[in-house]
Amino acid sequence: MEFLNGSGVAMITPFKEDGEVDFEAVADVFEHIVKGGIDYVVVMGTTAETATLSDQERDQVVETIIKINKNRIPLVLGIGGNNTAAVVSSIKNTSLSAFEAVLSVCPYYTRPSQEGIYQHFKHIAEASPKPIILYNVPPRTGVFISNETTVRLAKDFPNIIGTKDATGDLESVISLIDKAPKDFHVISGDDALALAVVMSGGSGVISVIGGALPYQVSQMIRLALNGEVVAAKVYQSQMMNLIQLIFKEGNPPGVKKLSEQLGLCSCKVRLPLIQVSDKLSQLIFEAHKTMV
Repeated sequence: MEFLNGSGVAMITPFKEDGEVDFEAVADVFEHIVKGGIDYVVVMGTTAETATLSDQERDQVVETIIKINKNRIPLVLGIGGNNTAAVVSSIKNTSLSAFEAVLSVCPYYTRPSQEGIYQHFKHIAEASPKPIILYNVPPRTGVFISNETTVRLAKDFPNIIGTKDATGDLESVISLIDKAPKDFHVISGDDALALAVVMSGGSGVISVIGGALPYQVSQMIRLALNGEVVAAKVYQSQMMNLIQLIFKEGNPPGVKKLSEQLGLCSCKVRLPLIQVSDKLSQLIFEAHKTMV
């Protein structure tokens, strides 16, 4: 899975003003990402507002992306939840031929113990014909996949190949990089920490802002992986203000507003999310204007 040594994007799902999926904009956003040099795309992650999509809409979005990709870059599919049996069933009943790996979030809301988390991913690993990337995002799930549990899973199941770490705890990420098997991918799930994670030995990033600014993100990660830290920091400094702003009122409303300002799609989101405030919209506009 060499492609994981690079930049990935958690792709948004564009909507029309009436709330319907905008499949033309799906294609536009995907092409923008590919042309910007991103190494792979995560489909149906949290940023895609997957929880608000019907099964039919999810299938249609996935089919659209597979069709327009034409095997140009690797795709990763998000399949996760807090019902282990349902996740296993979904993996078994989903055609994964177009995907290189599955990204599976830590069970949310139910707050399982570390042993429960281990058993959850054990069943997923045993059921999946594709490699698994864990997704550790305690601000959203309410529970933390400990480094000890992650390392245990990595050692026990060869097809658990990495983790997307969105804990926001750089010290913990560095500790995980030191403890994990050498071929295990520790991927930043925080745009603000992406460069620091790569400089500490991480594989790269699964980015949100990269959906709008793919060139800057891909260049930053590529340079960092090549040891060109000073040049990478130039891109980081260009984006840092925007990174902070797009998450200020939740994700993905912020990156959707930036995408709208770039002419890629509408900033429409589905409830319970709402569009960013006029004040934040102006701040995002002004911050991006200073970059160009």
